[in-house]
Amino acid sequence: MLKTTPAVFAVGKEYQIMVEVECESLFSVKIGENTYYDESNGIMNSREPIHRVNVPMEELNNAGEYTVCVRPIILRKPYYTQTQPIYEETYRFDKLPDKNIRVFHISDAHNMIESPVAAAKTFGNIDLLILNGDVIDHSTDPEKFANIYQICALLTGGSKPIIFSRGNHDMRGNFAEKFADYTPSQYKNTYYTFTLGNIWGMLLDCGEDKDDSHPEYGHTVACHQFRERQTEFIKNVIKNADTEYAAENIKTKLIISHNPFTEVLRHPFDIEKEIFSTWASLLKEHIKPDLMICGHTHHYGINNIGGEKDHLGQPCTVVVAAEPQPERYIGGGFIINDDRIEIQFTDSLGNTLLKETLKK
Repeated sequence: MLKTTPAVFAVGKEYQIMVEVECESLFSVKIGENTYYDESNGIMNSREPIHRVNVPMEELNNAGEYTVCVRPIILRKPYYTQTQPIYEETYRFDKLPDKNIRVFHISDAHNMIESPVAAAKTFGNIDLLILNGDVIDHSTDPEKFANIYQICALLTGGSKPIIFSRGNHDMRGNFAEKFADYTPSQYKNTYYTFTLGNIWGMLLDCGEDKDDSHPEYGHTVACHQFRERQTEFIKNVIKNADTEYAAENIKTKLIISHNPFTEVLRHPFDIEKEIFSTWASLLKEHIKPDLMICGHTHHYGINNIGGEKDHLGQPCTVVVAAEPQPERYIGGGFIINDDRIEIQFTDSLGNTLLKETLKK
């Protein structure tokens, strides 16, 4: 019934439990005595290959398990729809611990599965997985999205939370316009905040990496206004600081962005300096994040404030933690505590390449 184990994504103060199914099905999730449905205005969804159910974060954290319920459709009709018996499977769920939180970051896998997973396993057991854009090479057809859910299954088994953001290559192809239907999103937006235990984070989506008018896109993108909306989004988050990053229990503040937008790249990738400078200024002045985690440039490294790659005023240390190579993949591991974050870069060949501790 299920192609993989479910993926449990953190969005806002909810989890979005998503999974691929083998046939047209009705889908729901049970947590204790409550059942949550994949429905649209009271109509159970059945036609899409990926199901999504939103559940309260606190409820799942307290329950420590959830049950997915799949009822395959035989024939959906206006009257007396025919279905098969329901299939149920229960999964353990581990909320984030309060300290020594082990996180692994994968970006720019570009359809690779085995080597990014191997790099994560070099780091060891994880409490949280971050998939930060370009996990697939483009969004040409729905089958591409299977790679995302396979990585989630191999590294979390449906029992760990996941943070997911979109990359620029994800915006290309026939199904790019439906990307938010096949991956976690909030009100169909690919930018949002999340709270996991004592960690608060903000996902920012830089969109494409060249100007909207670039011939490569063939008039199919409108990212400038999309980025302007995110400027207003950041301002609104700041207005609601007490329920966001300034909430009483928050100990660590993260920014997740596929593109390290404070670094100005060579032409034609040197776009939106004014908007990205505004983002950085707002983050630095108000939110004061502890760390920004990125991919996109296909290398690994730590960019300090005022360093050679700080062109637009970094709000914090920026870690670029994804280097895909023909023979290996390098990703980034993080161990988060109240007073420090340990950064490790590991590869798919079993090597730990660098360790550094960032004091908060």
